[in-house]
Amino acid sequence: MKETTENISLNKYISATGYCSRREADKLIEQGRVVINHNIANPGTRVSATDKIFIDDELLKTVGSSQQNQFIIAFNKPVNVTSTTDEKDRSNIIRYINHPKRIFPIGRLDKDSEGLIFLTNNGDFVNKILRSGNEHEKEYLVTVNKKLTTDFAFKMSTGVRILDTVTLPCKVKTISSKVFSIILKQGLNRQIRKMCEVFGYEVVSLKRVRIMHIKIGNLAIGKWRYLSEPEMNELTQLLEKSKNSI
Repeated sequence: MKETTENISLNKYISATGYCSRREADKLIEQGRVVINHNIANPGTRVSATDKIFIDDELLKTVGSSQQNQFIIAFNKPVNVTSTTDEKDRSNIIRYINHPKRIFPIGRLDKDSEGLIFLTNNGDFVNKILRSGNEHEKEYLVTVNKKLTTDFAFKMSTGVRILDTVTLPCKVKTISSKVFSIILKQGLNRQIRKMCEVFGYEVVSLKRVRIMHIKIGNLAIGKWRYLSEPEMNELTQLLEKSKNSI
């Protein structure tokens, strides 16, 4: 393959798709698990956007130029990663992802919570989503420390007095004896944990599984992906509707 200035190292390409780190990519290449255009890849190989890269017969999604210029990342944040850009915090989300471009988290997810959070390289996305954020659903799966009462879901859904206010009505569904799902349209500080405390429950684990129409799906903890073109198109439409309703 003829080298051009657009060619990049294979391990960097794999890392940029969010599949794994460069170091992990090097191991996959050494193990013969990476294929380029039907040929087993060699260490040090360089690739371009026109090449098709497979790992264990799975085609990696090409990072197109439009995505590189303006994109949103869906990241499955692990516990103990902070959703901040503060470089003094060594557990910050930017350091963890180590994306080649400068990115920003859209909103936040508590350090002791896990799940879906968006990041982007476009400040306009941050402003638009946060400005109309209270109009957008966010869904969580929550595990508590003891058995839920039969009226727990009803009480949580009708509004709870915390932080000198009453939470907005929300959707709550009991999943099992200690697990429930909750869909919010607001984001008060540690809202779900404080709501649970009112009824004598302690949150054992909290995972965000959906933001608006974007679901976490089978994205592994600690991994990220670019939003697809259909997802971006729908997001743009939703943001336009929110803007028009203000």
